[in-house]
Amino acid sequence: MANKYLSQDLQGLDLQLRELLALCQRLRDENNSLRQQQTQLVTERAGLIEKNEMARSRVEAMIGRLKTMENNA
Repeated sequence: MANKYLSQDLQGLDLQLRELLALCQRLRDENNSLRQQQTQLVTERAGLIEKNEMARSRVEAMIGRLKTMENNA
């Protein structure tokens, strides 16, 4: 009888261990995916900052030209 309970306990532990290992793998995969997303977002952000700076420079140049035209008129 004790052997039967021991076998059931071991089977239960085996099942729990398999579930835990599967969960760990899912979390590892999710973590890798999130790291890739973060890298992409950081790259995208850098590109947007660069575009913003270029637009700001163009606007400032246009304002300068308009002020010059206003002073010459």
